[in-house]
Amino acid sequence: MTDAPSDRRPFWPRRSPAFLRARRAVRGVVGESLDDGPRTYQRRAPGVVVGLSGGADSLALTAACVAEAMAAGECAAVHAVVVDHGLQEGSAAVAEKAAATARGLGATAEIIRVDVPGGGDGAGEGPEAAARTVRHAALHGAALRLGRPLLLAHTLDDQAETVLLGLARGAGTTALSGMDPDRTWDDGVRVVRPLLGLRRADTEAVCDELGLEPWHDPHNADPRFARVRARATALPMLEELLGPGIAENLARTADLLRADARALDALADDALRTADELDVGDVVTLPDAVRTRVLKKWAEANGSAPLTAAHVTALDKLVGDHRGRGPVALPSAETPGHPGSRLVAHRKGGTLAVSRGLIAPPRSRSEPRSDPE
Repeated sequence: MTDAPSDRRPFWPRRSPAFLRARRAVRGVVGESLDDGPRTYQRRAPGVVVGLSGGADSLALTAACVAEAMAAGECAAVHAVVVDHGLQEGSAAVAEKAAATARGLGATAEIIRVDVPGGGDGAGEGPEAAARTVRHAALHGAALRLGRPLLLAHTLDDQAETVLLGLARGAGTTALSGMDPDRTWDDGVRVVRPLLGLRRADTEAVCDELGLEPWHDPHNADPRFARVRARATALPMLEELLGPGIAENLARTADLLRADARALDALADDALRTADELDVGDVVTLPDAVRTRVLKKWAEANGSAPLTAAHVTALDKLVGDHRGRGPVALPSAETPGHPGSRLVAHRKGGTLAVSRGLIAPPRSRSEPRSDPE
């Protein structure tokens, strides 16, 4: 990691309204990262980590963070991390250019090369989701190593696309809450998305004002991906048919549902007193939205992989209408040495319990089929 000089002149023009909006968006989190508060294991050094792809959004975020750090005399407190998936020809050159641009602005930078499972082959959301998972893991690891908050460059447009895709899948309030603007994980890493109030056009305007040349990821124009179809076709069509403001309204919906989801999760946490056997009498009287959350949290606390809606519905029927119903199979990683084992939830008197059994033909319709997701 190479330190950047701290006595740099401003790299932005005197009149740069789009860049000023970006600076205001990041000012709070950058200022907090540079304060004189105590250093804990969550934050061992002042500054922020920025996820940088070389696209307009992440370039605007990096530049805005550097400008705010420069104003505080801490230019090098911005560290850009470029993740090279190696999925496209020339990806190494793209990563090098992005890192060089960050250093030219005054940040420090590093490139992390990762392997995407399956090499990103195939169509649909598979390779995109796999690349996103390894990218976020690399960025998260860098933030944990440096003890700094991680800033990601998602915009209001990204949030609107996320909500629209969730609606298309019939998702619940948690998924429709979209991307959290500020979340701290269990390991202490704080992930912030300060540009969720800005449009993609704003970040492109920032690059124009600063004379930055963003990289245009060809995957962002590939109609194989559902997100690209939502961006290029669905949202513009909705704007044309229903009027302007669709993206802003979808983002506002995410904000409203996020508050509701947090309240319901808190109620479910209060109701779930133990991760062992679950008292049916305590659970069955809970409101539907709280009860299903309790069942999901309880199953996952007992070793289940994340549940689908079908699994939660089957568990709910086992609680409220269990006569003649057999155990409910839950998704679980295979136990070493026992490839046929699985988790099953079953009634045990007035309680629900989870045990590990062997795969057998379904005993009732309450057992959901595996979900292709």
